[in-house]
Parts: sequence; structure tokens; C-alpha cells
Amino acid sequence: MVTLVVALAVFVVAAVLTYRFSHPTSSIYMLDHPNERSLHTRPTPRSGGVAILAAVLLVSPFWIYWVGVPASVLWMAVGAAVVAVLSYADDRHGLPVGMRLIGHGVGASLVVAGGLVLPEMPLPGLSGSGFGVLASFLFLIWMTNLYNFMDGMDGFAGGMTVIGFGTFAILGALAGNTPFAGLSLIVAAAAGGFLVFNFPPARIFMGDTGSATLGLLAGGLSLWGSRDGILPFGVALLVFSPFIADASVTLSRRLLRRERVWQAHKTHYYQRLVQLGWGHRKTVLCEYALMLACSLSAIWAVSLGKTGQLGMILFWCALYVALMAVIARLEKYETGP
Repeated sequence: MVTLVVALAVFVVAAVLTYRFSHPTSSIYMLDHPNERSLHTRPTPRSGGVAILAAVLLVSPFWIYWVGVPASVLWMAVGAAVVAVLSYADDRHGLPVGMRLIGHGVGASLVVAGGLVLPEMPLPGLSGSGFGVLASFLFLIWMTNLYNFMDGMDGFAGGMTVIGFGTFAILGALAGNTPFAGLSLIVAAAAGGFLVFNFPPARIFMGDTGSATLGLLAGGLSLWGSRDGILPFGVALLVFSPFIADASVTLSRRLLRRERVWQAHKTHYYQRLVQLGWGHRKTVLCEYALMLACSLSAIWAVSLGKTGQLGMILFWCALYVALMAVIARLEKYETGP
């Protein structure tokens, strides 16, 4: 009951702050001006991420005091704060790619230093070599950046946060881990308050402040859940697979074409659907359906054995390949022979 009350308070605070920050009179008002790589067509404020994080920061300490959390979670919070401050500076003034990556590395290092790491992998020549630490560090860096890559359509990253972290909350509750479930629900509630004003047509964006920090938190919670036996790591990947699959495949394609992967573009699959004429609302609603299907599959998967979980993941891999092929076929049909 306490957790639900706190989550409701976070939702309200986030909604109020998002509304305030969307107005030109706000002291942190900053506009995202559209360019040739943007899907939006008018300048839109991008300070919504500050509202999400501020709501979590203002309300969650009371819940943490009431319930308590592992020390490793405090390290994760500090890492998230580093990424948030750096990302706000980037939103405000623009920072070089190298500086952003260094900041992401510092944030990921703090999470790993706190003990949120994958177990050592029983692979030939790698046992006891620190492979689990390295894999965790790289995973956190990737989650931080892919969340940022995927924040390019009204309601998309906000919806993934509500559904993804909400699913983590359910899985935490099923496992009887109140700290994990509560923190996940608090983040989901904060994103829900923001989504009130971000759903198409969006009145505000979350900016890098929101997307990069939420990416690190998604990665950190995935490692926490895996370490403490709340959910298998593969199931955590399944929850956020709509983002992971699109970003990973798109980045790989750009690398093979020797494109500058850090530059903004419009070649993610969700962007391609919008450009096919689906529009923001239709595309994001279809993405929500995909996210919910992944979430239900993840909740089901925790009751399966390792073989069943592997089968579930392979099924989704095959489905993503099919969906990407359908989008490519639609583009071919649209452009003609």
C-alpha cells in the first residue's frame, strides 16, 4: 500500500513538473529545433526528462527510508546522477561525443563498482578473467545509448519506460523483492506523469537528460534482477527488446555502411514506419502493443525452465526478423520497382 501511494505521488509530481517545464516561462525551458533528421516539425521543449528524474528524486527517498535498498542501488543512483547532469549539459549547450561517452562510462563504472554485475561466464579461457564485469560495463553503456537512440518519436521512450519498468515491478512483486518492485514502479509512475504531455502530439520531449539516464537505470535494474535471482538476464532483455532489437540492428547496418553512427538519422525501423505515412500515433500504438506482448511473454517466461526461456527468446528473435522484413517490403512497395 505504501509503495502504491508513493507511486501515485510520483505520477502527480512528474505530471505537474512536466506541465510547468513545457512553458516558456520555466527557468529550464529549452527547445529542440527540427532539422532534416527529425520526425517533429515544430520547435518543442525537451526538458521533460528533468521532470521525470526530479519527481523520482523528490518522492523516492521517503520510500527508501521506509523500505530500505541494497547499497549497490545507491551506487546505481550516483551513476545515474552523473549521466543525468552530463546529459542536461548536453541538452543545454551541446557536448562533444567523446565527452558524452566518458560520462556514460563513469556512470556505468559506478554501477559496476557497486556490485551490479553479471556472473563470470563459464567459457574456455574466460573463467575468473573479469568477463562478467566487462560484459556488464559494456551492457550499461549500450543501454544508456540505445535508449537515447530510440527517443525520436512522440510517446515512444515514455511508453517503453512505463511498460518496461512496470513489468519489472510486476516481476519484482512476484519474486517477493519489494525494493526492486518499488523502485521499478516509481520510475514507471514518473514516466507516466511525463507521458500525459508526451503522447502524440507531444507538447514536450524528455531530452538526453531523460533518455540516457533511463537507459542506465534499465540496464542497472536488469543486472540487479539477474544478480538477486528476481528474473533471468535473458528475460530482462526480452522486456526491453523492442528498443534493443531496433537499435542494435540499425546500428549494425550503419556500421557496415561505414556511416557515422553517433550522428542523428532517420533509419530506425520506427522512424521508417512514420515516414511510410503511419504517423506518430499509429506507429507508437503499434509499438505499445509490441511492448505489451514482450512484457506478457517475459512474465510467462519466468515460470518456464531454461529451455523454455531460450525458446521464448528465439521465438522473439525470429519474429523481429520477420517484422523488419515486412517493413522493408512496405518500403519497396511504396517506392515502386
